[in-house]
Amino acid sequence: MAIKITSDSTCDLSPELLARYDITLTPLYITQDGKTCRDGIDIHPEDIFAHVSAGGSLPTTSAVNIADYQEVFSRYAGEYDAVIHFNIGQEFSACHQNACIAAADYDNVYVIDSRNLTVGQGILVLEAAEAAARGEAAPDIVSGIQALIPKVDTTFIPNSLDYLAKGGRCSSVVALGANLLKLKPCIVLADGKMSVGKKYRGVFDKILPDYIRDQLDGKDFRTDRCIIVSAAVQPDTLAAVRAAVAQYGFGEILEARAGCTISSHCGPNTLGFIFVHR
Repeated sequence: MAIKITSDSTCDLSPELLARYDITLTPLYITQDGKTCRDGIDIHPEDIFAHVSAGGSLPTTSAVNIADYQEVFSRYAGEYDAVIHFNIGQEFSACHQNACIAAADYDNVYVIDSRNLTVGQGILVLEAAEAAARGEAAPDIVSGIQALIPKVDTTFIPNSLDYLAKGGRCSSVVALGANLLKLKPCIVLADGKMSVGKKYRGVFDKILPDYIRDQLDGKDFRTDRCIIVSAAVQPDTLAAVRAAVAQYGFGEILEARAGCTISSHCGPNTLGFIFVHR
């Protein structure tokens, strides 16, 4: 059975991984200074960071529309036995709703709400792509992914709450207090919602190894793969995080860059870590 895997651009998988598994992305939209662009095509995180740093306002993000999904599904539904599409969690965007409407015209298009974002969504996409490569049937892949969704562990730490404050996701007073006290909150994603976990105090690159240990110590997790995702994090900082992760025996430690949708909410110097519980 030939199965095509597609995903919203919010999966944040690298171009190399997308090419390896022949994964097609449906880009979300980013509007900056009245100009609407496609995530990862017409605009990139560096453009957003430079714009905000120069005094510009945060861009806004919008879902993939029904027509875009229809175009993608119509292109592949006839060419493949099945299409499996992954959406950013429906709690964060209208993408899943729009994709379901577009898929209603096709018997062989399966739409999955990842209940996640960034590479928390991406690690599910990779799992499906590998299952498809093994020749598993589409219904079995979908069933397996649905069982896996609650086991994905997604957390991230922003160096600053400035972008979250600018976007109205936390108050400017809270952001100012956190910055003054050098507090770095761990943002935890669970059940399709975000909450604040442990608050770390200190310099960003110094607290990250502690963050990794807190995520993994004493937990029963799969060691086949994990993903480090970052937005404008310095190479030496990433190397230190990778070294901390390597102590836990993962067979594959992937690195990814947060796309425009995630970066516009969290800002530069944000790092996340994603793995799967057994």
